[in-house]
Amino acid sequence: MAIERTFSIIKPDATKRNLTGKINAKFEEAGLRIVAQKRIQMTMEQAGQFYAVHKERPFYGELCEFMVSEPVVVQVLEGEGAILKNREVMGATNPADAADGTIRKEFALSVGENSVHGSDAPETAAEEIAFFFSGLEIVG
Repeated sequence: MAIERTFSIIKPDATKRNLTGKINAKFEEAGLRIVAQKRIQMTMEQAGQFYAVHKERPFYGELCEFMVSEPVVVQVLEGEGAILKNREVMGATNPADAADGTIRKEFALSVGENSVHGSDAPETAAEEIAFFFSGLEIVG
């Protein structure tokens, strides 16, 4: 597998409960390196732009409100097959369906408050990384 980069967000429900270190440890234990990371307070405008793909869906407004409710940690993860590996470490969107040992199984509160976001494809990863980071901020 090729070395690739993916984008990750540690969401408000997790930062509020001080789970950033525990979540990052799971990424690192899976062989992913954190090559860029920052804690931010997302604005409603940023949330709206970032989640624009969901604009027509009924949960869009609630999702944006949630993402601005507390700080988030945005980061770039790097490693062999990073996109798939990150998604495996995160677990299924619904924590009830997530495998044991995954982030969502251990830390998610609900389908909506599921602690993490991760890119689903190389194109999405590139777009999401560029949304929050300049090339100079990625060090690896």
